[in-house]
Amino acid sequence: MSATRYTYLGPEGTFTEAALRTLPEAATRELVPMVSVPAALDAVRSGEAAAALVPIENSVEGGITATLDALVSGEPLMIYREVLLSIKFALLVRPGTTLADIKTVTAHPAAQPQVRNWLKAHLPEALWESSASNADGARLVQEGRYDAAFAGEFAAATYGLEPLITEIHDAVNAQTRFVLVGRPARPAAPTGADKTSVVLWQRDDHPGALLELLQEFSVRGVNLMLLQSRPTGQGIGNYCFAIDAEGHISERRVGEALMGLRRICPEVRFLGSYPRAEVMPGEVRALRAGTSDAEFVEAAEWLARCQDGRA
Repeated sequence: MSATRYTYLGPEGTFTEAALRTLPEAATRELVPMVSVPAALDAVRSGEAAAALVPIENSVEGGITATLDALVSGEPLMIYREVLLSIKFALLVRPGTTLADIKTVTAHPAAQPQVRNWLKAHLPEALWESSASNADGARLVQEGRYDAAFAGEFAAATYGLEPLITEIHDAVNAQTRFVLVGRPARPAAPTGADKTSVVLWQRDDHPGALLELLQEFSVRGVNLMLLQSRPTGQGIGNYCFAIDAEGHISERRVGEALMGLRRICPEVRFLGSYPRAEVMPGEVRALRAGTSDAEFVEAAEWLARCQDGRA
């Protein structure tokens, strides 16, 4: 395994690369662009790379299904860190192109919902076609395949393009969340501001099946931050559920919730416990009464006293 190589959704000039370069260790790693999220993750699975940074969620459209599906299937991987990046697009064109010249535009599919209203207002007749990434769209503009691409302004110099218009975004303060993914290992120690990610499969479909899964978190005071269903590929109506929950697997409330899920689900895929990017430890909300580690320990000791006749 190459311990110094990190892969990411390429080519050069993507928002993913910009997010990766915010990590301190990126300065000492070989950063290798890949053509797709599955390709970036497969390089980790095969040992060609130590980790991959990939987009997993944005604040406009929610979960990025290509990444979720690549984590759900195949050899298990684990999330070790997350990065939040504010997203603002620039309309990149070949030198000399005017707004009136633009008949075709391209970008990654996740970009379209973030620029849809701007596109409707300023280029209502332009034909949209999706590209593998925003930077790949810029490369296709450079090659003459399209007239313009929505990408980060920083990608213009890489592909010999000009930012015709900058600061494009339909939603103010739009962000994309990226995760650093590696092979399974012991999770890092809890920080006090952590997130745990899992994927759950139902044993069978029946009334209240999803409620049963969610109650394992609810009764232990574990707050959920993301819940998304994904088809299993085994027919209409068959879904698994990707969940992000507050807390760390080493905390009693989270660990017991996962044990409860393991009892009632045919499969639970643990995707990792890792520091949250949007908060500091001192900013985390107070735990509900009865859900701290100390209270779980006291309850276990009380049960032991009852079993021993010492209650």
